[in-house]
Amino acid sequence: MQQKKFIAVAGNIGVGKSTLVHLLSERLGWKPFYEPEAENPYLPDFYRDMRAWAFHSQVFFLSHRLRIHHRLMLHSSSVVQDRSVYEDAEVFARNLYLQGHMAERDWHTYRGLYDALVTFLPPPDLVVYLRASVPTLQERIARRGRDYERGISAEYLAQLNRLYEAWLHNFTLCPVLTVPADDLDYVAHPPHLDLIVSKIQEKLAGKEEVVWP
Repeated sequence: MQQKKFIAVAGNIGVGKSTLVHLLSERLGWKPFYEPEAENPYLPDFYRDMRAWAFHSQVFFLSHRLRIHHRLMLHSSSVVQDRSVYEDAEVFARNLYLQGHMAERDWHTYRGLYDALVTFLPPPDLVVYLRASVPTLQERIARRGRDYERGISAEYLAQLNRLYEAWLHNFTLCPVLTVPADDLDYVAHPPHLDLIVSKIQEKLAGKEEVVWP
């Protein structure tokens, strides 16, 4: 019987996480778990006054991400997740704090809650990090044409990229496979998906260094 596996696909806005999760679930026959669908009731207040409502909004997102993490761990077969619980805290909540939208005491309270909860969570077997430059992210965001994403600035995407790199540089809970997403189009070019799948399998088999051709 094949051992159950848990992969999390991480990366910046517009990089192609959901698409890769879908393609991997089809190719490998694994159960996909996507972003939480529940609407955050704090968002209208958050966008009106970010500093007052950032903490409440991020705790809501964290609670939903934790529920999904729990559900996928209970699933009987292998799973692949679109964005992990770690990114909520290490990238998005941290960015709100660094931008001054989350007060110092709120950040430390949020961080303490997150750190305590993560100790009880079984980590993934592998994080697949889709790394892309800001121009690539902007092109893909424009291509999918979501109205609420039109105002995302290049600097915001660059800051998130920096936070992703900092997080994964110090991430030790499981192996990380970094995919050069600027150079690979796994939608238009099926061989690129084949390559990613083969590299994932190498990493899951315990290969320390995976080299892209």
